[in-house]
Amino acid sequence: MLNKPHLNPALHFFKLPQNPTKLFPSLKHVCDQGSLNEAFKSLTTLLTQQHAPDLSLDAAYSPLLELCAKKKALPEGQQLHAHLIKSCAVWDSAFLSTKLVYMYGKCGPVLDAQKMFDKMSHRTVFTWNAMIGAFAANGEPLMALDMYNEMRVFGVRVDSFTFPCVLKACVAVGSLCCGEEVHGLAVKCGFDDVGFVVNSLVAMYASCNELGAARKLFDGVGDKEDVVLWNCIISGYSARGMSDEALGLFREMQKVGVAMNTYTFVAALQACEESLCGKLGMEIHAAVLKLNYCVDIYVVNSLLAMYVRRGKMDEAARIFSDLDDKDIVSWNTLLSGFVQNGLYKEALLLFHDMQRIGHRPDQVSLLNILAASGRLRSLMSGTEAHAYAIKNGFDYDLQVGNTLIDMYAKCSCVNLMGRAFEKMPNKDFISWTTIIAGYAQNNCHTEALELCRKVQMLGLEVDAMMVESILSACGALKCVPLVKEVHGYAIRRGLFDLVLQNAVVNVYGQCGYIDYAYRIFNLIESKDVASLTSMISCYVHNGLANEALELCHFMKETNVEPDSIALVSILPAAASLSALMKGKEIHGFLTRKGFILEGSVASSLVDMYACCGTLKNAYNIYNSVRNKNLILWTTMIDAYGMHGHGMEAIDLFKRMQDQQIVPDHITFLALLYACSHSGLIDEGKGLFEIMRHEYQLEPWPEHFACMVDLLGRANRLEEAYHFVNSMESQPTAEVWCALLGACRVHSNKKFEEIAAKKILELGSKNPGNYVLVSNVFAARGRWEHVEEVRMKMKGIGLKKNPGCSWIEAGNKVHTFTARDKSHPQSNEIYQKLAQITETLEREAGYVVQTKCVLQNVEEEEKVQMLYGHSERLAIAYGLLNIPEGTPIRITKNLRVCMDCHTFTKLISKVFRRVLVVRDANRFHHFKDGICSCGDFW
Repeated sequence: MLNKPHLNPALHFFKLPQNPTKLFPSLKHVCDQGSLNEAFKSLTTLLTQQHAPDLSLDAAYSPLLELCAKKKALPEGQQLHAHLIKSCAVWDSAFLSTKLVYMYGKCGPVLDAQKMFDKMSHRTVFTWNAMIGAFAANGEPLMALDMYNEMRVFGVRVDSFTFPCVLKACVAVGSLCCGEEVHGLAVKCGFDDVGFVVNSLVAMYASCNELGAARKLFDGVGDKEDVVLWNCIISGYSARGMSDEALGLFREMQKVGVAMNTYTFVAALQACEESLCGKLGMEIHAAVLKLNYCVDIYVVNSLLAMYVRRGKMDEAARIFSDLDDKDIVSWNTLLSGFVQNGLYKEALLLFHDMQRIGHRPDQVSLLNILAASGRLRSLMSGTEAHAYAIKNGFDYDLQVGNTLIDMYAKCSCVNLMGRAFEKMPNKDFISWTTIIAGYAQNNCHTEALELCRKVQMLGLEVDAMMVESILSACGALKCVPLVKEVHGYAIRRGLFDLVLQNAVVNVYGQCGYIDYAYRIFNLIESKDVASLTSMISCYVHNGLANEALELCHFMKETNVEPDSIALVSILPAAASLSALMKGKEIHGFLTRKGFILEGSVASSLVDMYACCGTLKNAYNIYNSVRNKNLILWTTMIDAYGMHGHGMEAIDLFKRMQDQQIVPDHITFLALLYACSHSGLIDEGKGLFEIMRHEYQLEPWPEHFACMVDLLGRANRLEEAYHFVNSMESQPTAEVWCALLGACRVHSNKKFEEIAAKKILELGSKNPGNYVLVSNVFAARGRWEHVEEVRMKMKGIGLKKNPGCSWIEAGNKVHTFTARDKSHPQSNEIYQKLAQITETLEREAGYVVQTKCVLQNVEEEEKVQMLYGHSERLAIAYGLLNIPEGTPIRITKNLRVCMDCHTFTKLISKVFRRVLVVRDANRFHHFKDGICSCGDFW
């Protein structure tokens, strides 16, 4: 409730001079010019030259108080108030007291306005309006409505100026009901035909999302010549995303001939931010230039926002460059535009320009630059922005703190990420979600789960985004019981939306629980492209490339259009099976749909073509990419390596160094692999030293294994053994396997025995390691040891991977296993294989090498086993179904045996066919009886 007004003596009014027109127009004129300094000088002159009885304080002070309100010049307004108190005249003049209430309300200290109001003994409707307006303008809409209700209780009659303030308060509290009551009063009092009252009503209904009522009021106005009326209805439609209606009214306004102003252009440009309105946006831009609004900062900022939202960053940058008086909104709009459109480097440059010129970045600037630094993984830029935040006190801001956590997470700087989180004085739900996601993304899965438990202990609500991050951590830890627990929690809490369903499919796939993944996938009613991508990734991750390609067909049948992520997920399946036709089909789709061949798309295409044996196509894709990243360089180096082109791989590495691209562990792994398969011993040893000393990269076990393989292939087994023993860390089973493989090829019993013993001591989850040891024992006829190894495998739940070969023909991938008879053309295949074997024996002197069969069976059985190897069945099928002149491409999951290698060489010579075989070790290009591997693989 308001304080009771003070009771003062009878009012005393100063008399105006007899001819005031000569005296006061000069002071009012000075105030109209807008110069406070000149206005105060004029008042001082006026007060010193005139006698008090002849001076009207109302007339003298009111123009200055209005000017202070307009300029929001609180100190000057307070000076005037103090002067009036000294003259003891302020309490006698309701007019001046109302002006003071108005001034304080406009300048911000609403409490001072309220104190002034409370002390007034006589209040007019103008006083009440001023106080209601003060509350409404200073973020106190409830107080404004209370004041309005009290005004009604006291029986003060409203006037037309009451309604805009009250309606503004109704909008602020979102009370349509209250607004409708005020509308009813306006009708009752006969103010519903007053222009500015109608404008306020239209704005109120539009802001309360009652655009039908707003439009009805607008249409009911007979003479629509008021620009404010048009602005209210256009802004209402524009703010709610109804661009067509907003722009339709804008065109109508142009036809009627109503002069547009700043607010008109701002509202219309906001409606043009949708990409479909580009042409009209350019028309409005032309109108802005024609009517010389190109210097209006609000209009220019709206133009900037329109072009930014439509992704026309060149045009936005040009407008920004032509703008002389840029404000913080101008800078932030362009900065946000660069970030939103993926132009992160440009954003960093603009931020530096902003500081260099002397503009102080604000919170919005900082949020954008932190986002850009994170996307670029530029830790230096991110830490600079963090330092700026600390220096200017932004680091305590909640949104800045959350963005800092995200930036450090993207830069893989976990320590600084954790520190930024801990230093936040206030943490909201987004803070916890971001830090948990940051740990999960940076392989700190245990930390992510610990924070999740802390969230639950604090009683915070867990949402779908946090559950997704927790699932990611569980999946990486391969902790299936925890995955199931989180899965159940999401269902119980009603969080199991489509995004989480897709995430659960993905996580079960990561953990190898394909049946679970497929069951969840089947339960998804409205499968989107992300659902299909998750299941495809699940299949690819678990070596089920055929199933992944079948799901690709399902995607096509159900008219779900794949995006770049889906296509990148499918390409490894095509690569795994050497399904060149499928790979080309995906490449064609990418080209037709206008996808830019760069980043992960380009790298996946290069890998696919390389794995399908078409190195030329792989290089063409690589060469077409303008901005090559490290992954693309590494993929191409690996492509050369798997095809035995070691020198080309090294040359490419040198070109990469010239481009200032810094290699990583994977790059050197690809290089060592290339050297190993090309017999480049000195080059390989040199690269190993460069990795350690020039790039300070500590070798992984895989690098050591490559070096052992490199030396072993050259029969430098003594050196290889010493290299293993000189390792600072304990050699892994993979390192000893590399040595054992070389010993087997070169029949070195001494080191063979040592390596086999070490492998069995270390143990492994890889069945291939045990199979290699078993094969070495079998080759020596040590069948009791073979049986021991097999029993050990069985005891720990490992099985030998059965030999499997794939061949693509007729746009379909056909699968063959050893002695397989499940294929529809099985009889024809075996007949063809018998013919081929007979021809090779007769014309090329082929003799089966039964020593390749490492099983304790009769010789005849060994012959039959060799004849039934999966790659031979695939070759026979290829000769039956693939026309002459077309290479036969086969992929095998295991190493090709020596007998099948010889068999394939002879086929290429006798049948004059080119065969490209990819086994577990490398590519073999067979032509005219010669293999590209040089008979060493």
